[in-house]
Amino acid sequence: MANGSSSIMLKCVVVGDGAVGKTCLLMSYANDAFPEEYVPTVFDHYAVSVTVGGRQYLLGLYDTAGQEDYDRLRPLSYPMTDVFLICFSVVNPASFQNIKEEWVPELKEYAPNVPFLLVGTQIGACCYVECSALTQKGLKAVFDESIIAILTPKKNPMKKRIGSRCINCCLIT
Repeated sequence: MANGSSSIMLKCVVVGDGAVGKTCLLMSYANDAFPEEYVPTVFDHYAVSVTVGGRQYLLGLYDTAGQEDYDRLRPLSYPMTDVFLICFSVVNPASFQNIKEEWVPELKEYAPNVPFLLVGTQIGACCYVECSALTQKGLKAVFDESIIAILTPKKNPMKKRIGSRCINCCLIT
């Protein structure tokens, strides 16, 4: 950077069932493009330079496979993660149920101290965020809140935020 300061590197891993829109979310945010067709992801990576709170960050975005076939491969992307996004489809109740039954237990096993956000709901997350990868409405807020979750010290799991951020945060046990 011109002023001599450098970007802080952060790692954000996106998980969730297959075909819930993880890749669309990341491609729309990172590349300003919405994919025309569904292609299952095994693993992909994007990097985005973003300013939050007046600080510059280089946000590494890691797209993972949600299919059961990749259950042993997916956790290899978890080391050194700063924040997770757990995605589900609001039109697929099974993908919502899998947050509690599959995704939260997996993250608690492999990365127990890493904050996570739910994209599309409010159970057990640092924050509730909704967005459209197609129109990009609310898209920047998803990743801004990810960085805020990384930077916010863990004090109380029932922490409340004001404004457009968390209102009532719940805990999945």
